Amino acid sequence: MTPLIDLTFLLLIVFMITVPLMENSIDVSPPEMNAKPLPSKNNIFVSLNKNNQIFVQDKPVSRIELNQTITNLLSGKPDTTIFLRADGSCSYNAVMGVMKLIKSSGIKNISLITQSETK
Repeated sequence: MTPLIDLTFLLLIVFMITVPLMENSIDVSPPEMNAKPLPSKNNIFVSLNKNNQIFVQDKPVSRIELNQTITNLLSGKPDTTIFLRADGSCSYNAVMGVMKLIKSSGIKNISLITQSETK
């Protein structure tokens, strides 16, 4: 019984260390601009990395799954804002393509995320 408890605690420790690291695992560097802090409620984050992969709330989705995923997250939350965070090396065409996909699911509130300028 003792080895089983030891194994359980070992797994618990491993998950406690790796889960926080996985939350910020998407490599996205938004362009720098004058930016205001983000509001903290009713937000959905869509990320586009430098390889043009789309993530919704840090989970990878295909372009086909994007509308359904956003629709599922918005059910019962009409005042939700979608924040699009794109890597600075992404082309304008790629970013606008993702915005078009988001708008086609009936979303009206889309904001682009940028980094604060360093002085």
